[in-house]
Amino acid sequence: MIKTENSSPYKKRICFDFDGVIHSYTSGWKGADIIPDPPVKGAKEVIDELISKHYEIVIFSTRARIVQGYNAIQEYLNKHNIEFDMITSDKIPAFVYIDDRAICFNGDMSGLVEQIDTFVPWLKKGTM
Repeated sequence: MIKTENSSPYKKRICFDFDGVIHSYTSGWKGADIIPDPPVKGAKEVIDELISKHYEIVIFSTRARIVQGYNAIQEYLNKHNIEFDMITSDKIPAFVYIDDRAICFNGDMSGLVEQIDTFVPWLKKGTM
């Protein structure tokens, strides 16, 4: 379900990465269809608030490239009562992406290589 500006009502799309943003991912990769960890604290509440403000919620993950992974994500979200509009493995047009493995580009390339070389996702910051 992809909405356009001609859809009624038009919703701004927010894309959430699954692992590390919704699924806490503390156990690391166990397979596309194995999702053992609880949600990140507050994830459901933030998504609920965005839905109440009429945003479209899309969950993206490489897990969704195969049917078993897609189904596992859907079951996980349903189990934890996390609402969503769509699950995808593709990078689709969105108002904003929420991802634990991203660097926000500020229009200035200086320092970007250093940011990449020293990047650590939030989950690993406390363990180093």
